[in-house]
Amino acid sequence: MNIPKKLSDRIYLIDDYDLGRKGRTGTYVILEDKVTLIETCASPSIPHIKQGLRHLQIKLEDVEYIIVTHIHLDHAGGAGLLLKDCPNAKVVVHPKGARHLADPTRLIAGAKAVYGKDFERLFDPILPVLEDQLIEKHDQETLSLSPSCSLTFIDTPGHANHHYSIYDPISNGIFTGDTIGIFYSELFDDGIELFLPSTSPNQFDPEKMLQSLSLIESMNVSHIFFGHYGMSSNVKEVYRQIRFWLPHFVNAAKERDVTLSLHDQILQISEQIYVKVASYLDEKNIPISKDLYDILHLDLQVSAMGLIDYLTKVEK
Repeated sequence: MNIPKKLSDRIYLIDDYDLGRKGRTGTYVILEDKVTLIETCASPSIPHIKQGLRHLQIKLEDVEYIIVTHIHLDHAGGAGLLLKDCPNAKVVVHPKGARHLADPTRLIAGAKAVYGKDFERLFDPILPVLEDQLIEKHDQETLSLSPSCSLTFIDTPGHANHHYSIYDPISNGIFTGDTIGIFYSELFDDGIELFLPSTSPNQFDPEKMLQSLSLIESMNVSHIFFGHYGMSSNVKEVYRQIRFWLPHFVNAAKERDVTLSLHDQILQISEQIYVKVASYLDEKNIPISKDLYDILHLDLQVSAMGLIDYLTKVEK
């Protein structure tokens, strides 16, 4: 049974079992007059979302809004499939991402380039969202969920240009997708909060990422709700760690051996970053389990692709 985690009286977190892993990617449920979901993950996660909603006794026809922070498939790939069973829902998306949900051809091609033969297992099917089911929200625009709650959409590029974060005034919390990183919440039981930047291709920009971080920091939020995975109330530590790790990521890419094949450059960069992360955890006497080892290597290899892509554009 996929039992949603209660984060407050009105916010729940459903585990999407992305990549078949517990605690990897989540869908947030906001219980207001207009039931709202934030993130859908990829299509293989939709049965888990439905099961979580059933546990909360929410009928699919009662879902009114499905918000995606950005259109990467691990956040929005399942939107079209979920809509088939949520007849009254609208998908809320950044203006720069809307056309790609309506026609996901380029999203599919990009994911195939990154994930290769694993694409179908991880993401299929990716269904288009009809244009009349899409709502675009620009920077600082709001969405009313009840007389006492209006969410605010805040343009936060850095991870992607089609990325925004969503501010919830009642919790004084912000749903940040990937813009200020990944929370490896599986370490929380060991007393460690690890936050790493997500620098995946193809719109990563470290300066924009830091600007978005500073903007969020200036809002004095109490909670950060990560796409991967869960809520942290230790917001100052989030900001500190992303500022600490981001230069290490970029420097590892700058130091790569450009005479190597692209594949070997990716492995070289990801391994260099992994060694630093492993050392950081070792200093805190935290062993790295096989599951954490595997997911770190996957994340860091995808991040290495984005780092190379960014530096290639800068060098041109």
